[in-house]
Formats: sequence, structure tokens, C-alpha cells
Amino acid sequence: MPEIKVTPLGAGQDVGRSCILVSIGGKNIMLDCGMHMGYNDDRRFPDFSYITQNGRLTEFLDCVIISHFHLDHCGALPFMSEMVGYDGPIYMTHPTKAICPILLEDFRKITVDKKGETNFFTSQMIKDCMKKVVPLNLHQTVQVDDELEIKAYYAGHVLGAAMVQIKVGSESVVYTGDYNMTPDRHLGAAWIDKCRPDVLISESTYATTIRDSKRCRERDFLKKVHESIERGGKVLIPVFALGRAQELCILLETFWERMNLKAPIYFSTGLTEKANHYYKLFITWTNQKIRKTFVQRNMFEFKHIKAFDRSYADNPGPMVVFATPGMLHAGQSLQIFKKWAGHEKNMVIMPGYCVQGTIGHKILNGQRKLELEGRSTLEVKLQVEYMSFSAHADAKGIMQLIRMAEPRNVLLVHGEAVKMEFLKGKIEQEFSIDCHMPANGETATVQTNPSVPVDISLNLLKREMALGGPLPDPKRPRTMHGTLIMKDNSLKLVSSEQALKDLGLNEHQLRFTCRVQLQDQSPEQETLSRVYTHLKSVLKGFSVQLLPDGTVMVESILIKVSSSPEDPDSKTLLLSWSYQDEDLGSFLSSLLKKGLPAALC
Repeated sequence: MPEIKVTPLGAGQDVGRSCILVSIGGKNIMLDCGMHMGYNDDRRFPDFSYITQNGRLTEFLDCVIISHFHLDHCGALPFMSEMVGYDGPIYMTHPTKAICPILLEDFRKITVDKKGETNFFTSQMIKDCMKKVVPLNLHQTVQVDDELEIKAYYAGHVLGAAMVQIKVGSESVVYTGDYNMTPDRHLGAAWIDKCRPDVLISESTYATTIRDSKRCRERDFLKKVHESIERGGKVLIPVFALGRAQELCILLETFWERMNLKAPIYFSTGLTEKANHYYKLFITWTNQKIRKTFVQRNMFEFKHIKAFDRSYADNPGPMVVFATPGMLHAGQSLQIFKKWAGHEKNMVIMPGYCVQGTIGHKILNGQRKLELEGRSTLEVKLQVEYMSFSAHADAKGIMQLIRMAEPRNVLLVHGEAVKMEFLKGKIEQEFSIDCHMPANGETATVQTNPSVPVDISLNLLKREMALGGPLPDPKRPRTMHGTLIMKDNSLKLVSSEQALKDLGLNEHQLRFTCRVQLQDQSPEQETLSRVYTHLKSVLKGFSVQLLPDGTVMVESILIKVSSSPEDPDSKTLLLSWSYQDEDLGSFLSSLLKKGLPAALC
């Protein structure tokens, strides 16, 4: 029985370091190659020794697919391709290909140049890695090799994020990466067609959450920012450079404009200009409203939001600062947080998910004393607010995607074990399909029933219809008789006459024969008459004829009577039928073996 194997090297019952190995139809595919924000040691990258203990990965992998540019999905890519060793194709969308190297270089600077870490990839390695990338267009089927094909679908979430369908023959897997089923201010909602994959591998970050109305959340966010500004406080909003950052910038920009507010809004890092440049460049990936108004006004050119300089953090008076990265685990957002944490009128708003081990996760769990590097402690007095503007699907969205794609099995990744367990139960109960949630290093095996597509000739279908058969119904399988012809790797079912004609063969009649012994003193012709009368009374719906040449015919079945000169009372019935009437022939031989009724003798 064919099977699909799925092994998470990262994101198995965990958020961060997404890296999923899929074996399907003899092909091995790596889905995402991310890093974990909560670790600074070897646990930061996936454990590639699972694939091979020594040597390069090229001979073990047919391709690598990256769903989007967030570092927990692509952060280990240069390490995997250049330091472990992989020379095969790496597939990602055009926006991901453009933005990924910028984020990788930015992270390398923080890790190597500022923290002085070793055993990390270099700028050159990032460039060499990106040379192996093959860009994907949405809804375009790409042949990786003769048997393996992939197709990308829009995932929402961030610019360029894609879900991917992987097909080998009739077996298929869909990997969602991170996705959002609700459109927002700058991106549309995820969409996939009813592709009915054998396995749907879905993220489950918010497996147990059903989010409230987006409008309420936006109103609440603006109210909190406004109140803090009014009392002279500083507001820090840690974000990743692309995604939620643009969403919240558009929100604050329109609010500042409407309320005529004067407090400055800043966006840290030089990534902003580049980020907005890419949003303009890939405008087709944004939502309808932005595409429509783009000619009159580019929503990514902000009037009230200015570039941040680190000296501004000490300026007196209120301000709002968007700073990267989003989990307060490093970089400028952490530096500003340290400066502002001791003042009660200041506020930090965490707009997205924070991985365990990060400062963001600690303060959201109520920790008020933080141990920093160098054994120093930091007392947290500012207000800490969590407002989910995360662009992940909630529980309702995950169920919606399952309804859309109609998979035969679901496998959950990128979530916390307890929450996954709950969602797993919901999925199995509602859809009556198996749901798996392997931990890192565990393999989930799914048995598949590959279907072989066969074309049917029009003549054969017409003949079936003429015989009074019901119209073809995809939900009700039915048997059709014909000849299966394989030509140019495709199969076709045709009538036997058509097959003989196409192949230039002569028709041969295959007939079955059977002898039945009867004790009857009458002459042969009289015995035959009695056989005819008996069959006529039993087989009401069939054509039963007594022919002039001394035979009885039932459909295509011929029955003759003979006797031996030595024993005239012992008669032999010879039955002969074609393979089409095999069932009827077997029935008649069994019936006649019981003898003729006494009334006829």
C-alpha cells in the first residue's frame, strides 16, 4: 500500500524553526527551513543530522520549498545550503525571493557583528544560497522533475506568502505555511481550490482561539495608544519589518490624520524604505482596495511616520515607535524596551505571537523582573498590553480551510501541543478524518489509495446509456465492460470492437462448455422440448427459444441433447456460452443438474 511520510525537524508541537520533511511517491521534499527565536545555541537550527549523519543533503532531497520570508520559516536556509550542503532547487515566490536575503542579512548583522557569535552564515553564503532559488508564480504548475510537480496558492499572512500543493502521480500533499483566512488592510484572505489532497499540513498557532471582530481590536488599539500619548507616555510597538508593521502603520496614519495629532510616530531600522519599496513593487500581492487606490495615493508613503534615530529614544515627551524585531529577543526593539521599561506611564503593545524563551513571551506572562545578559536585572514598570494583530488563521479559519480543500487527512504543525490536541479532536469529530500532530523527529505515516485516471470513449458511454444504464454519478461507482488500452502514458477504456479495430486484430469468440447428465427415457427431441418448457417457466425475464436445428437458446447460451447407443435412457445436455453470459451459464448448469420437474417427465 503506498504511503506518505511526514517528519517535522522543527515546528512539531512547537512554534519556531519550521522545517518539515515529506516523503511522497519516492520523492523527498523539505518544506521551510527556519530558525528558533528562543534559542542562541545549536537548538536555533533544525537538526539536519536526521536526514544524514555526514555529507551533503543534495542526494537526499529532491527540492526545498519556502512558504514565506519570516525567519522562523527561512532563517536556517543559508546554514542548510552552504554550511551543511545542498545544491538542489529552492522554490519560493518572487516577493519572498526579494525580501528573504534582506532579513537574513539584517539578522546576521545582529547575531555576528553585534553579539560576536561564531558558527553562523556569512553575507557571501546568503548570496550563494539565493542563487539556487527558483521563483514561483501563483497557480502556476511547476515540474520539478518528470514525476514531481508543485503549485502555489495565495496565503495572505505577509507579502508573498504561499501555500503549496505537492503532487507525485495521483498522491498529493498541501502545506499551508502560515496563512490568514481574514483579509486585512493591506492583504487579501488565503484561498485554495477543492484539491482534495491526501494530507493537508496546516499551521495551528491559534488552534484554540476564535478572535473577536477586527474592528473592535483596532478601536481598542487606537484607544490605548491615544490614552498613553495624552498622559505624556511613550508607546513601543515591537514588530517584524514586514507584515503587521505595514498593517498598524496604515491604521495609525489614518487615525493621526483624522484626529490631527501631533505626537511623532517613528519606525526603526533602514528596512522600512526597502520594505515599502517591495510593497510598491509587488502591489499585485496586496488587497483589492490598495491596488485600486494605488494610482491616486500609495498607502505605503506615510505622512506622519518618520524614520527613527536611536538618539530619539531619550527625547522628552510622548511618541510612538515601531521597532524590530517583534518578539523583543534582540535588536532595536529590545534596546528601546530597556530604556523605557522603568517608567509607569510608558507602554509596550505586543501585536503578535511570542515564542517561548523571548523577552516578549516573558513579559506577556506577567514577569516583572527580567534577567538580561551579563547577569543584570531589569524591573518592568511600564504597561504591557497584548493585542493580537497576528496574521495567522484562528481555529475558525483552520476549519474553513479544511472545508475548502477537503483533505483525506490533516497534520498539524507550528503550534503548542495542548492546543493542538484540542483542535485535533475537533477536526476528527467534525470531518471524520484522521488528524496527526507529530513532535519533532517523529514520523507520521499516512496510507494512500492512489486512483488511476482513465478516459472512456464516447461510443462506450453512448452504448451504456442505450442499454438503459443510469447517468454517471461521481459518488456512486459502477462497473463498465470494455478493453483498457495504454498509450503514451495514458489509459483509455474503449469497446472491444473499437480496440480490435485500433490494434488491427481479428476477433476470437471464447465460449465455455459444460455437460450435464440426465436420466430420461424419452427420445432426444422430447427431452429437449421438456428442457425448453422448464427454462421458459423459470427464466421469466430472459429470451428462451426452441430453434429448428434441435437446440434451445437462452440469450447467447446454446443447449443440445444427445444420448449414447449403449444406454438410450441416459441423456447428456451440452451447454455452451460466451464469457458475457458466464453468470447465467453457471446458473443454468446448476439448475439442470437438479433434473427436470416430475410433471414434465
